[in-house]
Amino acid sequence: MTNGVTDRNRAKADRHAAILQQAAALFAERGFSGVSLEDIGGAVGISGPALYRHFAGKQALLGAILVEVSERLLAGGRTVVSTHDGADAQLDALIAFHVAFALRDADVIRVQDRDMASLSDEDRHTVRRLQREYVEVWIGILSALHPHRDDDELRVRAHACFGLINSTPHTVRVARSRSADSDVRGILHSMARAALTA
Repeated sequence: MTNGVTDRNRAKADRHAAILQQAAALFAERGFSGVSLEDIGGAVGISGPALYRHFAGKQALLGAILVEVSERLLAGGRTVVSTHDGADAQLDALIAFHVAFALRDADVIRVQDRDMASLSDEDRHTVRRLQREYVEVWIGILSALHPHRDDDELRVRAHACFGLINSTPHTVRVARSRSADSDVRGILHSMARAALTA
């Protein structure tokens, strides 16, 4: 493969990522219905109509944001489990992984909380399936730590943990103004672990 083709592919991938990032930021700030393709194009330095070379439309762009992040969470969670030995270490690594995600992708969490209903039926189904599979990664670890508790109870614990960590987008600016990022991570990690293992 020539450098020209490689460079073009890299530039296309970079543009794709930039569009997703800017769209997520705008959707988080204004809501899906309050953002136009022209707004998103302007944020990445291209015209609104030029976005159709990358996405079929605004709904497809929303789908790409939420499907891709769901795929990334599932793949990352599975990698965490496969690269750590013992349920206790796996749980700590999963919590750290999810906390890092929440701090890095706060905009995406806000978009999902508010605009899930704006997805196409197909994308909503895909996101829900990926989310269920991600929860099952956690259930597998929690089952090893709590062998006498049923999966329904463990599922409640996992969802409560996600709710705690994912509330970060609503508070992180305040928290970061008062303490270092590592302190925020430590607080979230210890609270999540306490909720999961109580």
